[in-house]
Amino acid sequence: MHSVRLQGRTNGHWNVADGELRSGSTKVAAAVVHGALILAVIAVLVLIAARPAQGQTETVLYNFCSQPNCSDGANPQSRLTSDGAGNFYGTTLKGGAYGAGTVFELSPNGSGGWTETVLHSFSGGADGANPLYSYVIFDSVGNLYGTASSGGAYGFGVVFELSPAGSSWTEMVLYSFCSPHTCAEGGSPMNGLVMDQAGNLFGTIYAGVFELSPSPGGWTQQWLYWTFPSTGLTMDPAGNLFFANLSQEVYELSPNGNGGWNPTALHTFTGYPKDGQNPQGTPVCDDGGNVYGTTTSGGRENGGTIYKLTPGKKGKWKERILHSFTYPGDGKDGSYPQAGIVLDAAGEMYGTTLWGKDSYPGTVYKLGKGGYKNLWTFNGTDGSGALGSLILDSAGNLYGTTSAGGANGSGVVFEVTP
Repeated sequence: MHSVRLQGRTNGHWNVADGELRSGSTKVAAAVVHGALILAVIAVLVLIAARPAQGQTETVLYNFCSQPNCSDGANPQSRLTSDGAGNFYGTTLKGGAYGAGTVFELSPNGSGGWTETVLHSFSGGADGANPLYSYVIFDSVGNLYGTASSGGAYGFGVVFELSPAGSSWTEMVLYSFCSPHTCAEGGSPMNGLVMDQAGNLFGTIYAGVFELSPSPGGWTQQWLYWTFPSTGLTMDPAGNLFFANLSQEVYELSPNGNGGWNPTALHTFTGYPKDGQNPQGTPVCDDGGNVYGTTTSGGRENGGTIYKLTPGKKGKWKERILHSFTYPGDGKDGSYPQAGIVLDAAGEMYGTTLWGKDSYPGTVYKLGKGGYKNLWTFNGTDGSGALGSLILDSAGNLYGTTSAGGANGSGVVFEVTP
C-alpha cells in the first residue's frame, strides 16, 4: 500500500486533504458550531431503512465511540494517511480521554479485523484541542504533524508533532496561535499541513496561509498571504501552493526567489447554472499541471461540481466543469461534494458526497473515461457524512472516514472495494 503524504505522491499523483473552513466566521467557536450543525444534519440522515442494490462492497473497518466515554475518539472529519505498511492514521474532532479529540492509528490485527490505538488524546489545554478537518502527515523519519483548532498557549490552536517513543508517542507543540484581538495574525487552524522537501510546513487559518520553518531555536512562523481560505493546501512538485477561498477564487502561491510569495487568482467561480460555487474540497494537481477540485453548490442543478483548471498561454487558466451534481434527492449521483477528490494512475477520480438519492446520507463515486458512477451509497449504519477525501491503495481499494453514522453514531473508517 502506498503512503499518502502531501510532500510525496501516490499512484503518480499528488494527493490532498479535504476542504476545511466551512464558515466566514473569524472565531474558531463559530467554525466548531458550524461543524456541529453539519453533524446534526448528518445524524438526521442516518435514519434510513433499505439501500439501493450496489455492485461494489463497503466494509466498516472501525466504529468510533466503541469504548466507554468514547475514549477511542469520535467524529473524524478528515482523510486518512497510510504509512505504506498497511496502517492508517487520522484524527477525530471529539472523544478521547478528555473529550477534545484524538490522533489514532488503525492496524490490521492479523485475523481479518482491525485494531484502533489512540496515539494522543488532546486535553484542551496547552497541547491543543479539536483537530477540525485536520489530517496528519509523515516526515521522512516517521514523525506525524497536524493541527488542532483550539487549545494551545493562547487558546487559538496549535501545530503539533507526534514522535514515536518505543511503544508510545510523544506530542510536542511546534507553534501556538494567538487571538486576532491580541496578535495581528490570529489563529484557529482548520486544516492539515503540507511539507516541502526542506521540511517546512504550510497550512491555513481562518484569515490566511502560513509557513513554519525549522530553526536552531525552534520553529519560525511567517505569513504568506492574507485571505479567507475555504479549503486546505496542496503543493505541486515545483513548490507552488494551491487553495480556494471564501471569495470564490482558486489561488496559486508561487515562491518569488527572494523569500516571498506571488499570489495569482486562477479562477473566480460564478455559480449556478454554468459554474460551481462554494469551493470546499481542497484542490489536487496532476502530473500535467492541471488543478482539480469540488464545489458544494453551483452547476446545472445547483448540487455542486467537479472542476478542472488547465494552464494556458500568458498565465491564463481555463476552467472546465467535469460533472454537475444533482439537487439533493433528485438524482442518482448524489450532491454536495464537500470533500476533495483523489486521482488514480490512469487519471480517474474518486470522491464522496454528503447526500445521495432519496436523501440517503452520502455516496462514494468515480468519475473517469466511462463517465460518472456511484460506487456506494451510505445508509447510516455503515457511515454518514464523509467530510474527508478518500485515499487509494495500489490495488484500487478506497479508504475514508465518516463523521457520523456507524454502530455508535460517531463515525467510522470504511473501505470500498470496486
